[in-house]
Amino acid sequence: MPVSPLYRASTSHAALGPEFYDVVAAAIFPDHILRYRNQRAAKSVGLDTLSDEEWIAHFGRFQPLADNFAEPLALRYHGHQFRVYNHELGDGRGFLFAQLYDDKGRLLDLATKGSGKTPWSRTADGRLTLKGGVREVLATSMLEALGVDTSKTFSLVETGEQLVRGDEPSPTRSSVMVRLSHSHIRIGSFQRQAFHRNTDNILKLLDYTIKTYMPDVWRNEPSARAVAFLEEVCRRVARVGGQWMAAGFVHGVLNTDNINVTGESFDYGPWRFLPVLEPGFTAAYFDESGLYAYGRQPDALFWNVTRLAECLLGIADQPSLEKALGVFEPVIRREFTDAMVKRLGVQSRGPVLDNELVRALWIFLAETKAPFEQTFFDWFGGLASSERAARSSSKDFYAMEPFAAVRDALRDFTPRDGVNLAHPFFARSKACSMLIDEVEAIWKPIADSDDWSVFHAKLEAIDQMREAYGLNAD
Repeated sequence: MPVSPLYRASTSHAALGPEFYDVVAAAIFPDHILRYRNQRAAKSVGLDTLSDEEWIAHFGRFQPLADNFAEPLALRYHGHQFRVYNHELGDGRGFLFAQLYDDKGRLLDLATKGSGKTPWSRTADGRLTLKGGVREVLATSMLEALGVDTSKTFSLVETGEQLVRGDEPSPTRSSVMVRLSHSHIRIGSFQRQAFHRNTDNILKLLDYTIKTYMPDVWRNEPSARAVAFLEEVCRRVARVGGQWMAAGFVHGVLNTDNINVTGESFDYGPWRFLPVLEPGFTAAYFDESGLYAYGRQPDALFWNVTRLAECLLGIADQPSLEKALGVFEPVIRREFTDAMVKRLGVQSRGPVLDNELVRALWIFLAETKAPFEQTFFDWFGGLASSERAARSSSKDFYAMEPFAAVRDALRDFTPRDGVNLAHPFFARSKACSMLIDEVEAIWKPIADSDDWSVFHAKLEAIDQMREAYGLNAD
């Protein structure tokens, strides 16, 4: 079937010119088995009417979409990886495949992971394991349901190759994934131009990004534009950082090439969710120093936006950029509080009472080690869920002394407008969570017998949670 009338293509990124990307070709795979298509996301960009065969043609074989890029673009960037600068980065197993507008008029990217080698692959094979693709579907679905501004996993196609990896049993199955995201302009995109001391290209990238994604921050003077841009990036990155903390999410690899200047969370690797509140909890086995541990994520994000500020020193003066960086801390504190209140399903009562509630809840979670996600599920809607919480497997935690302050604080709050505690989701006894043992339990039947039933059941549960919580960030 043809695309729907909603489909509107764009090739705006090409206007940046070849210093910002390399034209590449997709790998030719021996097989194409459609494992996941995000119909809700597809509908938002006019691609929901594609048949499965047409879907595979575009998102497995990468035949161009109408009026879109004739050939994919592997984007160029640098980055600090665990705070060590790497000038050999770029899209090494992915590319920008298409740009298009959604039903809200926003320009979005369709980009890949696992689509083959590029000039930036170095010694890697440019592929994605099927398990890695499954994990990304699970991560993005869960984060969206928890109110995090995240990229959407758009498509997952199994590709019939056998891959060798050192961090999972090999050989293992292969896949190619497509994500839907606001731009793929990273802090590392600016770092590359700064590394080459190309101020003209920094300004070119700056102006393109502002005009395309944040026109409200445009200023006539380049120095004022740079400062306003940095402030906006700080706001957006701080926003998603606050959302991560409220969701109990650990990204795992907060390198500058993994931070999108439009603030959308993307590029998930060794992610995990907290079982209990533990600031030192890490996601990546190779993060031996805990640099990107849960409790250090705000500092890591601030360090990253500071690197962006350095890239703008040729356009704006240091005192002005330092002042712009000052936006970050108050925003992430506010966004964290706002996200926590929303996660509890209660109506904000203003900064003072909101902060008192969040502080009491945080102390409770830290001191008792009550299950993180279960607590938010049990008390969604505030004291209106008291009877439901009294039946919870965590009820003994709520009888502990630290919870008294939470209960007292909740007396000032009512359920948020639109909260429906009669929703079937709240008939569950257990929260819908995504701990590492659950991820492995989802993957095992796929690996053992190609049984996808547990995977689909989990996605159905997450979708129900998303509907019940009503936390969608976008």
